[in-house]
Amino acid sequence: MKVLHVYRTYFPDPPGGLQEGIRQISLATKGCGIENTIFTLSPQSNPSVLERPEAKIVRCRSWAAPASCDLGGYEAFKTFYSLSKKTDVLHYLFPWPFADVLHLTSRSTVPAVLTYISDVVRQRYLGTAYAPLMWRMLKKVSAIVAIAPSYIETSPVLSHPSVRDKVRVIPLGIDERSYPVNGEEHILERLGLEGAQDYFLFIGVLRYYKGLHFLLEAAKKVRSQIVIAGTGPEEKRLKEQCEDLRLKNVIFAGQVSNSEKVALLKKCRALVLPSHLRSEAFGMVLVEASMFSKPLISCEIGTGTSFINSHEETGFVVPPQSPDALSRAMNTLLYDNDLALKMGASARVRYEQLFSGEALGKAYAQLFNEVVGE
Repeated sequence: MKVLHVYRTYFPDPPGGLQEGIRQISLATKGCGIENTIFTLSPQSNPSVLERPEAKIVRCRSWAAPASCDLGGYEAFKTFYSLSKKTDVLHYLFPWPFADVLHLTSRSTVPAVLTYISDVVRQRYLGTAYAPLMWRMLKKVSAIVAIAPSYIETSPVLSHPSVRDKVRVIPLGIDERSYPVNGEEHILERLGLEGAQDYFLFIGVLRYYKGLHFLLEAAKKVRSQIVIAGTGPEEKRLKEQCEDLRLKNVIFAGQVSNSEKVALLKKCRALVLPSHLRSEAFGMVLVEASMFSKPLISCEIGTGTSFINSHEETGFVVPPQSPDALSRAMNTLLYDNDLALKMGASARVRYEQLFSGEALGKAYAQLFNEVVGE
């Protein structure tokens, strides 16, 4: 079976959790006999075709990206139409309005699955304008995948009677074999963390919804180093805040490679994801940390983060926008080693049960076969 995955960006463009999610779906279903192709846009689309272990990547030029919505030209429509004729299932990652336009204008009769990652949260006015196109797309596809049960309950779109019967839950996951066995520990030396077992770790793109300004406030009450790995639009502002607060225990690690990320995860006390807005729909980094048996700290925002991180089992789920709650959770794990180990072990068990590559591959392969049968 051939599946064409469609999303606005993909590796090797700047990484993010959703690109990793697509990579993992492709790797996991490949083991189930599925041949994967990924269609995407890129500001630098030369070469237009890349061969990667998980899939063939076909790229067209991104001419603009208003509100993080990449837009393509005639070439994108032509290429998508050609690819869609050679596939058995179309798999869209939502939201990307341009993908809706591609699908509806192509008038494709190929079965389509849509994985619903997030509501349109920040761009409210654009969301209102986009709504008619969105509903046409949702009603057109054969099946809609929610990435966590809680997201169905809290999303006004997924819970709507017109589409609710199409929705089923398949959590995003990670094939452990796709990660380096040994991390590049030189990064620990570079950051001055050699031998440290008590630092807290954040990994991700430094975006407005990540709640990192609350983490910096919490850092004042935590006697441990806090590593922030990643780059993004909020980086300058966060560094200025760090200077204003005169924080000496916060380390900005910059962009890290996969092997460096593995080294940081293996040695940290816990993973902290302080995202305070629903734009954080899932939190793949929580799955990564669970895979390495690390306890988790996240915020209750009604999305998949609280599905991955089960409160007081795999870690702590605290109120959003609360530096005090963050610092209390961090200090609890810092000073109670047995609890940290117990929660980390529980996180690993939950990973194996719900978020492993095997579970991910079987679920998506079954769904793809189902819609083709229909």
